[in-house]
Amino acid sequence: MSDSQEQQQLSMPTTYDPKAAEQKWYDFWAKGGYFKAGNKPDAEPYTIVIPPPNVTGMLHIGHALDFTLQDILIRTKRMQGYDALWLPGSDHAGIATQTKVEQKLREEEGLSRYDLGREKFLEQVWDWKELYADTIREQWAKMGLSLDYSRERFTLDEGLSKAVREVFVKLYEKGLIYRGKYIINWDPSARTALSDIEVEYKEVQGHLYHLQYQLKDGSGSITVATTRPETMLGDTAVAVHPEDERYQHMIGKMLVLPIVGREIPVIADEYVEKEFGSGAVKITPAHDPNDFEMGLRHNLPQITVMDESGTMNAEAGQYNGLDRADCRKQIVKDLQEQGVLIKIEDHVHQVGHSERSGAVVEPYLSTQWFVKMKPLAERAIEAQKSGTGVNFVPDRFEKIYLHWIENVRDWCISRQLWWGHRIPAWHCQDCGHVNVSTEDIKACSCGSNNLTQDNDVLDTWFSSGLWPFSTLGWPEQTDDLKRFYPTSVLVTGYDIIYFWVARMIFTALEFTDEIPFKDVLIHGLVRDSEGRKMSKSLGNGVDPLEVIEKYGADAMRFMISTSSTPGQDLRFRWERVEQARNFANKIWNASRFALMNLQGFKYEDIDITGELSTADRWILHRLNETSRDITRLIDSYEFGETGRVLYNFIWDDLCDWYIEFAKLSLYGTNETAKKKTQSVLAYVLDRTMRLIHPFMPFISEEIWQHLPHSGETITLAEYPKYDAQLEAPEAVREMSLLMDMIRAVRNIRAEVNVPMSKKVELLVKPTDASALAIIQSNMECVERFCGTSKLEVSMDIAAPNKAMTAIITGAELYLPLAGLIDIEQEIARLEKESEHLNKEVERVEKKLSNQGFMAKAPASVVEEERAKMNDYSEKREKVIARIRELKET
Repeated sequence: MSDSQEQQQLSMPTTYDPKAAEQKWYDFWAKGGYFKAGNKPDAEPYTIVIPPPNVTGMLHIGHALDFTLQDILIRTKRMQGYDALWLPGSDHAGIATQTKVEQKLREEEGLSRYDLGREKFLEQVWDWKELYADTIREQWAKMGLSLDYSRERFTLDEGLSKAVREVFVKLYEKGLIYRGKYIINWDPSARTALSDIEVEYKEVQGHLYHLQYQLKDGSGSITVATTRPETMLGDTAVAVHPEDERYQHMIGKMLVLPIVGREIPVIADEYVEKEFGSGAVKITPAHDPNDFEMGLRHNLPQITVMDESGTMNAEAGQYNGLDRADCRKQIVKDLQEQGVLIKIEDHVHQVGHSERSGAVVEPYLSTQWFVKMKPLAERAIEAQKSGTGVNFVPDRFEKIYLHWIENVRDWCISRQLWWGHRIPAWHCQDCGHVNVSTEDIKACSCGSNNLTQDNDVLDTWFSSGLWPFSTLGWPEQTDDLKRFYPTSVLVTGYDIIYFWVARMIFTALEFTDEIPFKDVLIHGLVRDSEGRKMSKSLGNGVDPLEVIEKYGADAMRFMISTSSTPGQDLRFRWERVEQARNFANKIWNASRFALMNLQGFKYEDIDITGELSTADRWILHRLNETSRDITRLIDSYEFGETGRVLYNFIWDDLCDWYIEFAKLSLYGTNETAKKKTQSVLAYVLDRTMRLIHPFMPFISEEIWQHLPHSGETITLAEYPKYDAQLEAPEAVREMSLLMDMIRAVRNIRAEVNVPMSKKVELLVKPTDASALAIIQSNMECVERFCGTSKLEVSMDIAAPNKAMTAIITGAELYLPLAGLIDIEQEIARLEKESEHLNKEVERVEKKLSNQGFMAKAPASVVEEERAKMNDYSEKREKVIARIRELKET
């Protein structure tokens, strides 16, 4: 041990200060370059690319969950010897970021982006990006994330821009990107197109308006119903089912559109449901996606009656210039006056809202760029069904993913924004040709220099869909791409399976011929303590930095990760963070005690071979079991169960039992035993800190640096492995008997309110020679932890007439009643114990008599249940016999 290490041991503070430790160790890790990948050429690579947070503001508690789970995986794999890369980055988040900057401009300067112009506005957005990218990095550091900052990427950086253009051009050349006039989702607030999955449907209390359209020849009328009467101004037909007998005589006739006076035909189409409503539907091809498709089939005119802001245009006639909501009110009034609005019903229905601006989405006929999704989806479906696709955890999400890609529609990829990847297409103003290129072009194929680049930008998900391989240097065949791709796991929430996960798989298969990640770990949302989704309107959001400020990063990380079950939402509870903080304090205090008894002890002195005490062998066995279980659980992404195993080992086995047993030799006169216990204590604490490090990196580093250790940082220390030589089942049996005895005596003390400071007489009757040998070899432990004034151990002990009794597996315990309790109370206690054992016997009997259980259960499980049956029965008989004896006294 170096002088500095010995000084560290002596200088460990009495209380743990998270703030001081967290800043110190993160700076130490960053300066040391310990997070940097690529330094182990012979090691197996392990890669995670971070789901890039939007540069729109502060990270929230959902980010904290997502990033903590990834950090646990990457820290574990790094310690296990993998060449582990965790690649950081952020997303330009087109609509969201532009909306934020526009809002800031409007509030602070009273300006719009049009007042500034494209170039000046984009300068402001880049300034915003730099500010919030720095903020995000600071938040990552506060959370303790072990990211390789040397490889940080941004979805609008030069390399990713090159990848985006490459993908766009190749898809265009293959005919998979096209431009056309179609009904799309339109955000009239942000004035941009949206993809289907950027629309949130909310239940709205509205109305159903029943309108009567008269036949031109006066022979009758047709009633149609709509939730959006303002769109009738764009009606170009009314459709009925071709086999609907009610309307057979009307098909082909002309109707007169109320208010407008335009003549529109009655058409027949099998899409119409005869049984629904009146069996007739109004057709507005420019303002409804289903009507648009029907309009194409019947060659109907497409009349757009609104502009991009949701304001009625010239085609709306007398309503020109009215907002769509005001138009609805006016047109309802006018239809009532004409007598053609025959009924208004209350109607609850789903209305699409823009995910970003919150505005009611308008189905809108517009010229946009699209990706043909079917050909791309077919390859992804084939990969998944052939077993060469990604592994979803939990696997139920595979069905959700497949259902979506099997029913996928073409993807509208153009957005009417300024912030984003500008579409690499140049329109010739002379010949009308569209030139698509990976490089900026100055001349059209016709020779004209009169070119204008497309004003639209690409959907944010177009660039983030390339994230797993574009961040590693694609389309160049870089060393990083060859080394770290495909990535190992994607950790993300179930809410973006369609937005992001599916698109990454599509593009990866198309452009790299490989799936982008082996596993997809799906976690749930973080909800408040009442199970509600966190939102600004409810004011129930949780800032992870506030949690860290109050309880420390380790407490937040441990709470949020070990509350997580794959695919399930979790509830954030402050009391659970406090429990995690208490756990950290327990670890700290136990470590301080150990270090006070390891002064002068060096790492080279550690020797866990040779003759060890029962407790020493037992704790090494439990450490070994815990190491094996945690490795298995982390590999299967069972973070909640991992936390339980860690907590139980550290709090119960190490702190509450082993350290207490260790005091016997540490405070004793046997120097050989003391050295062995010091070795075991130093070894177990060192390995325990390594096990807890991925979950609680700061406190584990702080303690590890005070312990006798080898190496610069726990971050690079070897992760504990299962070692068959540490198996000690006989020590487990011995400790189980000793712990059962100690618990039983302490329980009796508690029942009769006898403090540990008061010595008691204890008689122990082992059931066999093996139990006798265990107890006799650990008499000092029993005396110390049971607080005995007299201890007698013999297989020939006769039960005293007046004594408290405990029946455990392997022994009968008697505490003479003198000064403890009266006989009647002891009989009542034993009768209660007899009832409990009766229930246990009946439960096991029922299980063993269940034919279904006996047929399906493994032989080992059946044998275990039979052993329980024998144990419970034996205990019950002894309790009954003891009751009989007491009643006869």
